[in-house]
Amino acid sequence: MKVEDFDMFSVLLKQRSGLVLSRDKAYLLESRLMPVARKWNMKGLDELAVAIRTRREEALLRDITEAMTTNESSFFRDQKPFEQFKQVVLPKMLACRSARRSVRIWSAACSSGQEAYSLCMLLLEEGAKLDGWRFEIVGTDLSSEMVEKSKAGIYTQFEVQRGLPITHLVKYFKQVGDKWQVSDKIRQMVSFREYNLLTDLTPLGQFDVVFCRNVLIYFDQPTKGKVLDSIAKLMPADGVLYLGGAETVLGITERFKPMDNQRGLYVVNPPAGAQAARAVAS
Repeated sequence: MKVEDFDMFSVLLKQRSGLVLSRDKAYLLESRLMPVARKWNMKGLDELAVAIRTRREEALLRDITEAMTTNESSFFRDQKPFEQFKQVVLPKMLACRSARRSVRIWSAACSSGQEAYSLCMLLLEEGAKLDGWRFEIVGTDLSSEMVEKSKAGIYTQFEVQRGLPITHLVKYFKQVGDKWQVSDKIRQMVSFREYNLLTDLTPLGQFDVVFCRNVLIYFDQPTKGKVLDSIAKLMPADGVLYLGGAETVLGITERFKPMDNQRGLYVVNPPAGAQAARAVAS
């Protein structure tokens, strides 16, 4: 691949998805974009690069962006975050939201929907404890293909074997041919929509809990800060943010701070002005 073509693709992807690619990832571009070139009846990446420079069709740019964004997920991925949700976050929400009895949760960059559906199953397993409560779960992803897959809730045998207890498979799925579909009851608990984390997030509304795991690792520092600051604006003072195990807010933003003794969990940090006002009032 020509250096100038790699640079052009890199700039395009950074602008549209926040993805940062170093030149040693040229092989990744080639392997993922060749299918896009073939789909558009092009001979190779040289022709694809020319098309971007001359035509810039939105459908083509979307195909390129979706081909390069990682869509890796599994049910109850990494397990620990879901244990924390059950043992720490959920009790906190039940105590703090007892008056309105509703909680809103966002699964950002939800890929094919397993994280959101895992949360649904976890909540249903709580049974009578949550009677009278309303939990709204919203899943968003940059990829229209992933959003449609999430809405359908249909997974292969391999996908349901990754992290999903057999008891949950029997209880919350129905077999469709050689695949498995999430039950209607669970699918009705989640709304999925296409959304880009780099755009204005305010139309999504406010969230009590935000899962944004294993997303920031693909961004540079300024983009990480921008996304985290945007998320903070959607959350109440007692909101909880989940990040991936290799991610942190330290040195990136002051809008969040780590939750005491809970790796990967962060709470909203009041702006400096609000902290000063609170100190004066006390």
